[in-house]
Amino acid sequence: MYVPFFGLDREPFSIAPDPRFLFMSERHREALAHLLYGVGGGGGFVLLTGEIGAGKTTVCRCFLEQIPPHCAVAYIFNPRLTVAELLQTVCDEFGIAVPPRSPGETGVKAAVDALNAFLLRAHAEGRSAVLVIDEAQSLAPEVLEQLRLLTNLETAERKLLQIILIGQPELREMLARPDMEQLAQRVIARYHLGPLSREETEPYIRHRLAVAGAQARMPFEPAALASIHRLTGGVPRRINLLADRALLGAYAQQRAQVDKRTVEQAAREVFARPADGAGPLRSPRSGAALAGAALVGLALAGALWAWWLQRPPAPAPLAAAPAASSPAAVAASPPAPPAASSADGVVAIASASLAGGPAAAAARPADEANPPAAEADAPASADPAAVLAAAHTEVGIAWRELALRWNVAIGEGDACVAAAQARLRCLPRTGGGLPVVRQLDRPGIVALRAGNGRPGWALLVALREDEVTLQAGAQRFRLTLPALATVWRGEFATFWRAPAGWREGANAAADPALRNWVAQQLDAAGVAAGAPLPERVRAFQLGHGLPPDGVAGPLTLMLLNRSAGVDEPTLAGGR
Repeated sequence: MYVPFFGLDREPFSIAPDPRFLFMSERHREALAHLLYGVGGGGGFVLLTGEIGAGKTTVCRCFLEQIPPHCAVAYIFNPRLTVAELLQTVCDEFGIAVPPRSPGETGVKAAVDALNAFLLRAHAEGRSAVLVIDEAQSLAPEVLEQLRLLTNLETAERKLLQIILIGQPELREMLARPDMEQLAQRVIARYHLGPLSREETEPYIRHRLAVAGAQARMPFEPAALASIHRLTGGVPRRINLLADRALLGAYAQQRAQVDKRTVEQAAREVFARPADGAGPLRSPRSGAALAGAALVGLALAGALWAWWLQRPPAPAPLAAAPAASSPAAVAASPPAPPAASSADGVVAIASASLAGGPAAAAARPADEANPPAAEADAPASADPAAVLAAAHTEVGIAWRELALRWNVAIGEGDACVAAAQARLRCLPRTGGGLPVVRQLDRPGIVALRAGNGRPGWALLVALREDEVTLQAGAQRFRLTLPALATVWRGEFATFWRAPAGWREGANAAADPALRNWVAQQLDAAGVAAGAPLPERVRAFQLGHGLPPDGVAGPLTLMLLNRSAGVDEPTLAGGR
């Protein structure tokens, strides 16, 4: 209803799990790393818990998209089953035929035998099996015990079934009971997914607005954003509910921005009671009163909507905002499979290096009691050999980890083609070393080698004057620059967000929209106006240490993005 009024293409805060709106905070990435570790963890249980609406299902969907081809997955979303029903469901998910039961039999033994035979065949063929159970807090104690017994299916070298349990905090409480001690001892990794912080809530809202097509200034005032976090506790689903109703309220008032008062009124209508710490909003309402308020609000909005449709067409009254805070900065050209370009000195790297490919390995574990530190706090003075040992053996995994820093989940196949569907472009390049990495100021993939050995891949996530921080899965390592030089030859690849109108291999002057955008960013960067655009681009390139060819290629556009405040991740400890 309010979508055209705010200049949007679709509803930005639907609670449906639309993958286009995926937002991966640092906590979500760490949770995903734990699940990926479970793929190759060698048996046992992996535990992911979180409050209702914290994003567990989002992480799970992202995880399922990244399962390597050699891994069979059974996913159970309704665990309110008996032991016999659970085993039958597991066999159905794996495609296992279970012999019909004899009279008086429960079918448990037949199902376990069939499952064991399947797991042994898979192991002999080099495949693995993972069982994922969502809403696992609903599992009955006897079903949990049967799951524990399934982890006894093993060979002399390893266990055959990895089980991932995803549930609400009650699941942790269940496993802490004395009668669950045997199962708790088989948990090899666990992670509790907390809510978004105050600093993450605003980027989350901006991200969803940008995906919904926002091209004007932020429709929430700063005080309104603070209230949204306070009233929702940072829980993503609650943020969606409240932000959606607040936009509807602002639309009903014909206000271009949502203020704090509108957010607080929306909270009274949406929540039976405000979230903890909600300040003065304490008075509860009956269900009938809430329903009545909602109907009145919808009726008013409907009347205004009818009035709005009768008005002459005009843009929504949203004033332009500084580029640094505008969701429009993330607008990009329609998806098109990218190819390597020689513009700005970009050189394509062979597919065996940074150009992307299939993935078949998993992230390493991180201790829940000591979760992965921020990039700036990784263990100091790591041994390059340890970094090589932890590095990914498939570059596709590194591309997927990098995409998560852009809040994009990509699956198997060509990483650049998959990223283009999310309006990201690949920048595979070689040479330039750390000076270019400092200029670009964004995380990227580095290819690591020891002598003439097989390369491994990691993310470069922080850069200081005398050291870098590399990440592989859930592990981070700090290396001095001399130590880095022993395993890195300067190869670096990353993503960037292309402005509207950009096409691979085309000059900025070829598209009017892109030409105008480049001119505006050059104005903002202080490059004197009046000269032809190529001369202005050349002046910008000279000032930033780029080859002064006057062509706005990827590197030039990336640096213009940075000066324009386009929403792109940055290196920790960089600028």
